[in-house]
Amino acid sequence: MDKEKRYEGMYNPPHPGEIILEVCIKPLGLTITDAAKALKVSRKSLSELINGKYGVSPEMAVKLSKAFGSTPEHWLGLQTQYDLWNLRDYDVSDIKPLHEMTVNG
Repeated sequence: MDKEKRYEGMYNPPHPGEIILEVCIKPLGLTITDAAKALKVSRKSLSELINGKYGVSPEMAVKLSKAFGSTPEHWLGLQTQYDLWNLRDYDVSDIKPLHEMTVNG
């Protein structure tokens, strides 16, 4: 599959941390400290997630879904979209489809 086909329909998604801040924390008038306490994480951990230094883990996805709504799959999906977009230039040209390989190499 060529590069254009892999990313057809994709756009440059925001980091999930930006969404957490702009869609969840700010509208509720929360501080990062307040939100971190509610999520039972350190302020530093939440701040690093919001600032794009770390991604949404499965554990955080469960916490976010409970605190802000949606589903854990939604939060992990946002992270996956972001991660895949950032790999759009990842070179896999030296990887051959296994079904094209012969038994004798």
